[in-house]
Amino acid sequence: MEILPSKPQKLNSQKIMTVSELNRETSQLLGEHFLSILVAGEISNLSTPSSGHLYFSLKDVNSQVRCAMFRNQQRRSSVAVENGKQVVVNAQVSLYEPRGDFQLIVEHIEAAGDGGLQKAFEALKRKLLAEGLFDAAFKQNLPVIPNSIGVITSPSGAAVRDILAVLKRRFPATPVVIYPVAVQGVNAKHEIASAIEKANSLGHCDVLILARGGGSLEDLWAFNEEIVARAIFDSRIPIISGVGHETDMTIADFVADFRAATPTAAAEHASPDRQQWLSYFNQQDERLKQLLQRQINQLQRSLEWLSKRLQLQNPAQQLSRKIQRIDELEIRLIQATQTKIRKNSSIIEAKAARLWQFNPSNAINSLKQRQQYLSKRLVTTTQHKLEQCHHRLSNSVQTLHAVSPLATLNRGYALTFLQPTGDIIRCTQQLAIGNIVETRIAQGRFTSEIITIDSE
Repeated sequence: MEILPSKPQKLNSQKIMTVSELNRETSQLLGEHFLSILVAGEISNLSTPSSGHLYFSLKDVNSQVRCAMFRNQQRRSSVAVENGKQVVVNAQVSLYEPRGDFQLIVEHIEAAGDGGLQKAFEALKRKLLAEGLFDAAFKQNLPVIPNSIGVITSPSGAAVRDILAVLKRRFPATPVVIYPVAVQGVNAKHEIASAIEKANSLGHCDVLILARGGGSLEDLWAFNEEIVARAIFDSRIPIISGVGHETDMTIADFVADFRAATPTAAAEHASPDRQQWLSYFNQQDERLKQLLQRQINQLQRSLEWLSKRLQLQNPAQQLSRKIQRIDELEIRLIQATQTKIRKNSSIIEAKAARLWQFNPSNAINSLKQRQQYLSKRLVTTTQHKLEQCHHRLSNSVQTLHAVSPLATLNRGYALTFLQPTGDIIRCTQQLAIGNIVETRIAQGRFTSEIITIDSE
C-alpha cells in the first residue's frame, strides 16, 4: 500500500507558536495526564550540587529518563541515593521548559534492591576472583626506567592531557605512544581490548597506562567488561590502571598489575622522577670518583714497590755487583802477593846478614849465586803465579759474561714473558691460542699474540 503525502496547508491558516509556548503547553499537558506515577529503575549519573537538590537518571535495559529531586523531598527520604541502586520513585511527569527536557520531578523514593549493573559487577568479580585473575602471583613488576610508555585512553579527554603533562614534568625523555580508544559506549570494550593486544604485538612499549576520567558506574562500565579484564590479564606488558577517581573501583583495577587512584597518579607510577635520578646519579658519580682514586693510589703504591724490586733484580745491577767483587778480589790478590814477596825478601836479607857474619868467601859466592838464582826463580815463580791468577781471573770474567742474560741476548736469544702475569715462557704448555706475550731482545722488546702452538 502506498502512502501518499498529505496536501500541504498554508502557514497563515495555522496558529504560529513560539518555542516557549510549545514547551509550556506540553508541560501542562503532561502534568494533567500524569498526575502522579510510580517508576522503577536504576540510578545513574547522580549529581549533588551545593544547593541540596539531586539530579540523576533513572534507567532500565533499554531507556533512561532524567530526574530531579528537590531538597525538601530529599530531606524526607530515608533512602541513600547512589549510583547503581535500584529504586522505585513516586514522581510527576514534567518538562523542563528552558531546555525542553522531559523529566520526572521525584517526590518520594524507595529502595528496590541492588541495580543490575552492580549485580553484574559483583558476579563478574566473583567469577574472575575464582579463576585467579586477581592473584598477586600474576602481577608483573613495573620497569624502573621504561624505554617507552603506552597510554590507552580517549584522545580527546582530560585524562590524556593530565597524563602527558605529568610524564613531561617527571621524565620528558621517555617516548609516549597514544593508543586512542573510546572509553564509554557499546564499542569501548572491544577497542580497549584490541588496543592492549596491539600494544603487545607491536612491542614498542614496556609499560601501559589504561585510564579515563571519573564518572558513574554506567560511564565506567567498559572497564568492568570481561573481555577487557582478560586482555589485561593476558598482556605481557605490565599495565597500570588509572580509571576514574580514587573512590571508583573497576574490574580492570583488580586485574591490572598496579592500580592507581587517578590517571595522574598512574602517570606518576609509570615514570621515574628525573630529579631523584639526577641526585642518585650525582651520588654514584661521586662514589665512583672516590673508588677510582683509591684504586689509583693503591696501584701507584704497588707500582713503586714493584719498581724497587725490579731495580734490585735487574741483571745489569747484578752484573755490576759481580764485576765490583772481581775487582775487589783482584786487588786483594795483588796485595797478598806483594806481601808475600816482601816477607820472602825480608827472610832472604836476614839469612844474607847471617851469612855475611861468617864471611866465608866461597860460601858467600856460592850462596850469593844461589841467592841470585833463587831470587830469579822466586820472581819467575811469582810472575808465573800472577799470570795464572790473572788468567783464572780472565776466565772467570769470561765465564761470568757468558752466563750473563745480556750476553745471551746479544747472541740472538730472547726472553719471552706471558702477559699480564710476567711469567717467563719455558715450554709451550704455558701458552694458549690468543695469549699476549712480550719478547725482550738485546736491543728493545716487542709484544705478540699466540696464533699457533707446536709442542714438538
